[in-house]
Amino acid sequence: MTPKLPTSQDALLFTPGPLTTSLAVKQAMLHDAGSWHWEFNNLVAEVRQALLGLGGVSRESGWEAILMQGSGTFGVEAVFQSAIPPEGKVAVLSNGAYGERILLMLQQARIAHTVLRTAEDTPPTPEALDALLASDPAITHVAAVHCETTTGVLNPIETLGPVAKRHGKVYIVDAMSSFGGYPIDLEAAGIDFIISSANKCVESVPGFSFVLCRRKVLLATEGWARSLSLNLLDQLKGFEKNGQFRYTPPTHSILAFAQALKELEQEGGIAARAARYQANNAALIAAMRTIGLKSYLPPAVQSHIITSFVYPKDSAFVWTEFYRLVAEKGFLLYPGKISQADTFRIGNIGRLFEKDMRAVVNAIAETLREMGVKAA
Repeated sequence: MTPKLPTSQDALLFTPGPLTTSLAVKQAMLHDAGSWHWEFNNLVAEVRQALLGLGGVSRESGWEAILMQGSGTFGVEAVFQSAIPPEGKVAVLSNGAYGERILLMLQQARIAHTVLRTAEDTPPTPEALDALLASDPAITHVAAVHCETTTGVLNPIETLGPVAKRHGKVYIVDAMSSFGGYPIDLEAAGIDFIISSANKCVESVPGFSFVLCRRKVLLATEGWARSLSLNLLDQLKGFEKNGQFRYTPPTHSILAFAQALKELEQEGGIAARAARYQANNAALIAAMRTIGLKSYLPPAVQSHIITSFVYPKDSAFVWTEFYRLVAEKGFLLYPGKISQADTFRIGNIGRLFEKDMRAVVNAIAETLREMGVKAA
């Protein structure tokens, strides 16, 4: 089979990651890199430094950036496998599938935990967290998801963190789909560990996740790790020893990510990228409203990362057929994941612009006509 060369004409991905990337990011992977070679190790060091800069922190202020092979889930699990002491207990704030996935990780690792669960369209409140922590002194860590892509709801990590700090708890934030697309003040939010992935708002390809953490908090985890390959502290020690990953690195993904970081800087940084995503989201919701499709979340809690839309009530609407017809027009959507309603999702992130949001809505409107579906 003849390999497919990079092109800017791939189908557009309206997903929360993997997502549409620039042609230059794709082309950056057309090279082989020696995982032990000094040039690659220098690039890894530059990427780690750049990530600290994106987080608004530095090594001088006591922070580290650690890359972990694998998807974002690997990065999240690495934190829980590494940073919870044998007698520790985690309070998980859950209002979607990714909060529930954290609970599964803790169950699998046999780590004590409790859950503050709210509805999928309802963020947790600082008051509820305060009450939970006051009632259970055994809790040592608090875990929250910033943007829960189950719905696209944005959780208030900036107001939850100070509550965790007031009670002396370590604060862990899954910012998988928000880091790089939302300005986050790690210090003001009291965050100790924040996790994201290469193939989200930095707009690169899958292959690794990364963790920004307070060095002092990480060093205190010595001897706690429940996993060999997901040992976050040992991964840091490996980088400090020789600049290398402990095990085979995702070389091509690192090359792509370095290019994506350059493009993020050229765009104007996180603030400029967030503004583009906000414009995408506003254009999408407005255009969908004109064809009779309504977003699931109220505006007050809707992120600009991904938006859930309620199925048309017309019985002629069948998701699988709808998806296929829209995909044939060059637009890939995302299925729903909500237990409370039938929805599908449209991502606003990646190398997408307002014109792309209007184009996908035009394709959706055409598809509904083809299916004989009345949206309103």
